[in-house]
Amino acid sequence: MADSLIDLRSDTVTRPTPGMREAMATAEVGDDVYGEDPTVIALEAEVAALFGHEAALFAPSGSMANQIALQLVVPPANELLCDADAHVVTYEIGAAAAYGGISSRTWPAVGADIDPDLIAAMIRPDGYFAVPTRAIAVEQTHNRGGGGVIPLATLRELRRVADDAQVALHCDGARIWHAHVADGVPLIEYGRLFDTMSVCLSKGLGAPVGSLVVGSAEKIERARLIRKRMGGGMRQVGILAAAGRYALAHHVERLAEDHAKAARLAEAIAPFGVLATTARTNIVPLDLSKSPLDAHALAAAAREAGLLISVLGPRTARLVTHMDVDDAGIDRAIEVLTQVLRA
Repeated sequence: MADSLIDLRSDTVTRPTPGMREAMATAEVGDDVYGEDPTVIALEAEVAALFGHEAALFAPSGSMANQIALQLVVPPANELLCDADAHVVTYEIGAAAAYGGISSRTWPAVGADIDPDLIAAMIRPDGYFAVPTRAIAVEQTHNRGGGGVIPLATLRELRRVADDAQVALHCDGARIWHAHVADGVPLIEYGRLFDTMSVCLSKGLGAPVGSLVVGSAEKIERARLIRKRMGGGMRQVGILAAAGRYALAHHVERLAEDHAKAARLAEAIAPFGVLATTARTNIVPLDLSKSPLDAHALAAAAREAGLLISVLGPRTARLVTHMDVDDAGIDRAIEVLTQVLRA
């Protein structure tokens, strides 16, 4: 990808900073399949403590972390509830069914604006030859929901619903760091609401790879076996874990800068009537249903002018701010989008 292009497709396109590369180069390593990589052990303990859980497990990707977590709380031929736009049933290529034998049922996609009463009414108990519900999954922040943040009060009510029905509550927390910074909710406050979590180091935080499964010691012990079964056993992976530790130490609070950049982008293009919703975090969602341009035409015109955006559907697109696009890059992105949308 040419350096002259401004890439707002995703916050996964970032490159390791010099400090992160130094941390990776000097990381102490061992064989993680044997449980002997000290940098991985330190990262797992650190992340578990951040969310107030007993243990965590380093995984190569967010999808693998999600699918490990779901297998921990939903046995084969049992049911997971989530929303229709959830990453676990949208962007993980049917993994819950393929690897976990999990049946999924969804509520209508409303992003972060979920209704705990609706979800409570959907839960199926054992018996009557119906597939019993074993877990509920939510996404914080919500990717296809425009980076929306589920309010803490909603999550607490959802925890009550899960407890009353005796089902588990999972959080796909790929961008939970953004929710923490946006709403000021302590990570440990989020952590105490969920039975299992997945948290990502390569979205927003700038690490080149890696996510973690978070849960009880017993669950993480089982998670280690599931990870190995899925081909996720890694050897001297402390080199990557070091990038994650550096990201946690240096790149969490700076997410507020990305949120401010997204707000600037949203404000600049608001007069064109293409904003799908308010930009709460680092994602600016575009709804082109009333625009003469469809998403592919907008992306093609923007690319021609040096700006990359993400196409999510025929009339939906997305801009994502991140640490590799500075204020000057945002200024240029606003200039390009203004020209394209006006034309």
